[in-house]
Amino acid sequence: MKMAIIGAGKWGQALQHAYSRRNDVVITSRHRHDLPNFVPIEEAMQREYLVMVIPAQFARHWMEKHFVDRGQKVLVAAKGIEIATGALLNEVFEEFLPAERLAFLSGPSFAAEVMRSLPTALVVSSLNRQLAESYAGALPDFIKGYVDDDIAGAEVGGAYKNVIAIAGGICDGLELGNNARAAMISRGLVEMARFGAHYGARAETFLSLGGAGDLFLSASSRLSRNYRVGLGLAAGKDRERILEELGEVAEGVPTAEALYRIAQNERLYLPIAAEVYAMLFEGKDPRQSVGDLLKH
Repeated sequence: MKMAIIGAGKWGQALQHAYSRRNDVVITSRHRHDLPNFVPIEEAMQREYLVMVIPAQFARHWMEKHFVDRGQKVLVAAKGIEIATGALLNEVFEEFLPAERLAFLSGPSFAAEVMRSLPTALVVSSLNRQLAESYAGALPDFIKGYVDDDIAGAEVGGAYKNVIAIAGGICDGLELGNNARAAMISRGLVEMARFGAHYGARAETFLSLGGAGDLFLSASSRLSRNYRVGLGLAAGKDRERILEELGEVAEGVPTAEALYRIAQNERLYLPIAAEVYAMLFEGKDPRQSVGDLLKH
């Protein structure tokens, strides 16, 4: 497959490493990087198969500025919910090309471990099974690729787990113990599935790689940027300082704001997401948030 990775951050580089095993792959981004097969954006967009690793909050603007529909197929490898509109990424990308040429990547996958070619399993979701199988089949031997058609489940799971990962970091940062973290993660899974049902996602999707698998990984490891955001909150740091020290995009932060707005508008019960929002954007004390969660 002649493929282009759009976005040269750590996850984009990891996907280039993986897909290059079996395919002709180039990579691009807004800024020049000293990477193998780095090309200008215009050249990358000529490829038939694109892998979009643009952060969720910038995806629409990037597509408006750079995307010209030439019949390309697109695998969306970013995760999140657009703050301005509350749209899932499939809703954003479907404004630029038809759903049958779109697929979505999910599953537990730290970039650092993919770069080391460690065993990984991922899910490619699409309404076009042949397209999903093309992207899944092009993965290297060290990645097991599954396919399904529950796009809403993949999108909700991929976005929501980042918010729960922040809560996981808070639990460990406050030294609340294994019991507390396990309770928070399991209730976070219930909350995620409840939110997904609002979008028509299948319940079983949240027990799979893109739901529970990605959630368990992200909410319990320092390799997760969002988990490290939670550690920062537990240490009494504010959002701006945490993100400055992190130096990377932590999608759970804007997603927490998006979830809070959606919950208010749609009258959805999302208690963990609401507390994460309060800690990030209202300066609520993490211990008070834990106490409030125990009461309700």
